[in-house]
Amino acid sequence: MKSVALEWSTAPTDRVVVVTAVSRRIYALACGGFQLQIEPVSPAIERGITVTFRHQVHFTEGVFTASNRLMREVLQNTSTQRKAKVLIVVDDGLVRAHKGLLAEIEQWFRLHSDAIDLVAPPMRVDGGERVKNAYFHVSEIQERIDRHHIDRHSYVIALGGGALLDMVGLAAATAHRGVRHIRLPTTTLAQADSGVGVKNGINAFGKKNFIGTFAPPFAVINDFAFLRSLPERDRRAGLSEAVKVACIRDATFFDEIEANAEALARFEEAPMQRVIRRSAELHIQHIASGGDPFEFGSARPLDFGHWSAHKLEPLSEFRIRHGEAVAIGMALDVLYARDVGLLDSTSTERILTLLERLGFDLYANELHYADSDHRLVVLSGIEEFREHLGGELTVTLLRAIGTGVEVHAMDTARIRAALDLLRDRHQRR
Repeated sequence: MKSVALEWSTAPTDRVVVVTAVSRRIYALACGGFQLQIEPVSPAIERGITVTFRHQVHFTEGVFTASNRLMREVLQNTSTQRKAKVLIVVDDGLVRAHKGLLAEIEQWFRLHSDAIDLVAPPMRVDGGERVKNAYFHVSEIQERIDRHHIDRHSYVIALGGGALLDMVGLAAATAHRGVRHIRLPTTTLAQADSGVGVKNGINAFGKKNFIGTFAPPFAVINDFAFLRSLPERDRRAGLSEAVKVACIRDATFFDEIEANAEALARFEEAPMQRVIRRSAELHIQHIASGGDPFEFGSARPLDFGHWSAHKLEPLSEFRIRHGEAVAIGMALDVLYARDVGLLDSTSTERILTLLERLGFDLYANELHYADSDHRLVVLSGIEEFREHLGGELTVTLLRAIGTGVEVHAMDTARIRAALDLLRDRHQRR
């Protein structure tokens, strides 16, 4: 209850009420000779809060083979001396592709049962973008967290592609206000980009990642062995994110991708692993030293090519995968950047040609879908991109290969012209 301090003078007709903190109803006392004085409110209490996160990304092969102790070392890397409690969620597509995976996981945990307690058999969940289209899956995992008494010193481990990791990460970040989450990305895109980041989320209201959190994982483990069973389409998809981060951060890395384009298009392991590792490194560098890891500002500097990609995915009913949509989005934005005088023609052609050499199709019919008022639907992605963060529209374009630049307005007529150029290029191929 708020306090009221009362003081009187010795003269009965000169009574004074001093109010330190009280509701407006105290004004009713200002009658019958009372004088009401309200003491000034104290200044606000304000303190800076600094929180340090340890972001660790490991690279290995055969994480659940009997001789591999990496997972044990990660799980024991805490101050607590008790056994680590673990709940595992696995992408069902991964289980079908890797026969015997579940048995291998359970056998590994039996070998390490002196230090780690696997609380239940691995939980199988559908992967792919559809897993992010309903909150049901988040609730299902949270129910398991509750049932098996997974607390904030326990672990939820997710194995799968970026969509599954996003969804499981949201469940882990919101149960008990955050339980420890370990990611094992199993696609090229997730190992090079989304799986090593700090975002979690699901789709809602027709928008990508409308519901989500920023919550750095306790650890990320990239196991290259999982990539061998991927269909070609999924192995290729992650290469677009590598090109993206090279375009905005590292011209030398772009040169390396360009020099190895044919080998990468054949998915040769050595160049693929180098590209994944460097792409992951550049993403982590940005998160750790870019000054805005949780995107409190208006910019999403790692989302070059994404304003249209995020719209194109739902427009295609997710027929177009995220990495494929990003390749198209980058192609659109480099043509736009050339048209507005930011990017030279030689660099523009190098980027478009590299994406094509890697096997990406740079046009989709959905780009020219129009609504009943004959407006291109994809253009609404600009405002949705701004609204996702709020504040001023901030889109990353290119000034040169390796150098991104932020712009705060997009000319729709020039976007339409770039879309037409993409369609013409596609028809000539």
